[in-house]
Amino acid sequence: MGEIRRIALLASGGDAPGMNSALRAVVFSATKAGIEVVGVYRGYDGLIDWETKVLTIDDVRNINNQGGTFLFTSRSERFLNKIYREKAASNLRENDIDAVVAIGGDGTLRGAIEFCKEGIDIICIPGTIDRDVSCTEYTLGFDTAANTAMEAIDRIRDSSVSHGRCSVVEVMGRKRGYIALWAGMATSADAILLPEKWDGNYDSVTDAITRRHADGRNSYLVVVAEGVTDAQALADRIRDKTGFESRVSVLGYLQRGGQPSAKDRMYASLMGAYSIEILLQGRQNRIVAIKNDRLIDYDIAEAIKINNNQLDSFQYELSLMLQE
Repeated sequence: MGEIRRIALLASGGDAPGMNSALRAVVFSATKAGIEVVGVYRGYDGLIDWETKVLTIDDVRNINNQGGTFLFTSRSERFLNKIYREKAASNLRENDIDAVVAIGGDGTLRGAIEFCKEGIDIICIPGTIDRDVSCTEYTLGFDTAANTAMEAIDRIRDSSVSHGRCSVVEVMGRKRGYIALWAGMATSADAILLPEKWDGNYDSVTDAITRRHADGRNSYLVVVAEGVTDAQALADRIRDKTGFESRVSVLGYLQRGGQPSAKDRMYASLMGAYSIEILLQGRQNRIVAIKNDRLIDYDIAEAIKINNNQLDSFQYELSLMLQE
């Protein structure tokens, strides 16, 4: 691999708090190393259409506290087609781009693997609120999303207590339940439903509420990840089985927005700077990861083979104990 003189920088897939901090750190680190950074708008779609801007430190100096991504993002259907990946690769070569730094989740990583086959060097930074990139213990945006969910649920619970009802709160997490697990534990939920553990047994939820009612409780909180079941159907079952009024709150995209937490800003900055260190060391096609609170990196093709979709067993068992 030759000297890195010019790189492309983009965010792809779902937005996540902390992406701007990562973009900022990449621009700062690259510029200090004498590398020019070309920002690509709208993720992989922007590579295909070549929507770009050369970025300077002044462009990113004050974006650290902003949610989302100032480069915008997209889920590119076209990039799944080899013809468009070839077009993107051609654009990079025509504009003398030596490498790409891409921030995103599992879809971004899989797109990067295919892109490598076009002879493009790419470094990935995991940014997804679901924490669903298996090779890393942390992904950008998770901490902010979990805190946003917790704060919203606290407010919902206040109303639930006042009215003596059951609140069913749906949080994001189609395949991974970490937002539900953390937000549910933090708000003392009576039941937490996770996609990794859901067995379809609604009776376990209604029975738990019935037991608590027998102990003198008159309000209840159920936190459910979106990948488990329909929240309204769950609330209806609770009402029909227990007779308690049940209300649904779907937090939705609220969890993606807002100012990033200190943890997300810090990890994003570290990962962004580390991606440039990888390039300066002459290593190709890597994904930045966190393991035991330390920065590491994997070959992208090897990272995709890591299949660890299990929840932390101690965290899960503790959540069950705290629901008793």
